Amino acid sequence: MARYTGAVCRLCRRSGEKLMLKGSRCLGPKCAMERRTKPPGQQFGRRRRRVSDRGFQLREKQKARYTYGILERQFRRLFAQAQKQPGITGEDLLVLLERSLGNVVYRLGLADSRSQARQLVCHGHILLNGRKTDIPSCLVKEGDTIGWRESSTKTGYYAEVAKSITAKSVPGWLSLDKENLVGRVLSLPTPDEIGAKFEVKTIVEYYSR
Repeated sequence: MARYTGAVCRLCRRSGEKLMLKGSRCLGPKCAMERRTKPPGQQFGRRRRRVSDRGFQLREKQKARYTYGILERQFRRLFAQAQKQPGITGEDLLVLLERSLGNVVYRLGLADSRSQARQLVCHGHILLNGRKTDIPSCLVKEGDTIGWRESSTKTGYYAEVAKSITAKSVPGWLSLDKENLVGRVLSLPTPDEIGAKFEVKTIVEYYSR
């Protein structure tokens, strides 16, 4: 499965804000946004240019892609799927992004970042409704349960998660049994619960041209 393999801190600097791509590191002094606030690339002789409407739309679309770790082709497929659904396309797209299994694992606090959650799923540590699922992009639905493979509960990583999980909070559309580290999808998320750092309306405008 294709994925971005470059330096993720450059993505935050390019976007101009923290996208929390490296978990707890983004909150500490080692965060690249704390040390270098300017965008990546050569700075000598660079002039500040006014961002056009099209450029702003592109930047917001890229923010969404970077945040959820999605390449362009997959993002276009999700947008096309959101267009076919009844309702507001931008809000439907945001809900589809949140419903991916990798993102749900991250939201439950079982991983410090979405990339780490994606790796857990790809390596077969996560069960969806009691079955091993190694596709982080698969969409969960209301009533689904997310747990761990029995063999994975014996790993050192599982022990670390079990210790730190009490300090983490879970969004209202999910629930988590903190003793057994089993999550459940109570309902589909709403845009207000997601709190996106990008403008979904602008993304719709980008693809509508």
